[in-house]
Amino acid sequence: MRFLLSYLWPWRHLSLVLQLARREVHARYRQSWLGMVWVVLTPLLMLGVYTLVFRHVMRVRWHGGVDEGNLAFALRIYAGLAVFGFFAECVNRSPNLVLEQPHLVKKVVFPLEIMPWVNAASACVGLAVSALLLVGMAVLSGHGLTITALALPLVWLPLLPLVLGLGWFLAGVGTYVRDVAQLLGMVVAALMFLSPIFFPVEALPEAVRPWLLLNPLAWVMTGTREVLLNGRWPDWQALAVLLAACTAVAAAGAAFFHKVRTGFSDVV
Repeated sequence: MRFLLSYLWPWRHLSLVLQLARREVHARYRQSWLGMVWVVLTPLLMLGVYTLVFRHVMRVRWHGGVDEGNLAFALRIYAGLAVFGFFAECVNRSPNLVLEQPHLVKKVVFPLEIMPWVNAASACVGLAVSALLLVGMAVLSGHGLTITALALPLVWLPLLPLVLGLGWFLAGVGTYVRDVAQLLGMVVAALMFLSPIFFPVEALPEAVRPWLLLNPLAWVMTGTREVLLNGRWPDWQALAVLLAACTAVAAAGAAFFHKVRTGFSDVV
């Protein structure tokens, strides 16, 4: 089990992780006209579309039929979209993390276990932009910010071990089974509408709510709205349980990746 420390805390490879993440972010936008502007523009465009559809076409009301302004309504949606966007970006790329680096598998000694870290670090750029947009929108919408907003990084913290664990597991499986990437796209798309992005958990029947909260994203999305919009501290006990569960997912994913990585060079 000694290897788990190097997987879960790769401090010896920290500079390499940051270098690869920076290269990946720059490569993603290098040949586009707007460059890094897309990091901000893409979520804002999608937010505008979702606000138009759910508020003005489907006439969705968030709290007991109370009519909110467009910006306040958009802010509630974006609090969920920011969380889901980070999760989806990390998970969707995970099955190909090893397949996209065949030269690292076959020709050199390379710590392949850091690839999910690189994936998460590059996705954190978009998450950081989302946090700034959330804060700015909260101020402009009239909600303002309370001291509970300082708890936002803690509310988002369980996302890191969750995407790392899924990243190791999906990278290991995806290297051997190429269909995983196609199947995963459908699963993530379905998860988007099974998460409380466009509706609050309270809108569901009480008998259904515990099942929805089995989705770790549901707790993080709800917690994001609580600390930013409602001025309430998160449920610290629930946060500790969620963090422990996500850490267990990370440990299980690391153990699986460590076991199957010996055969990567035969299939890549």
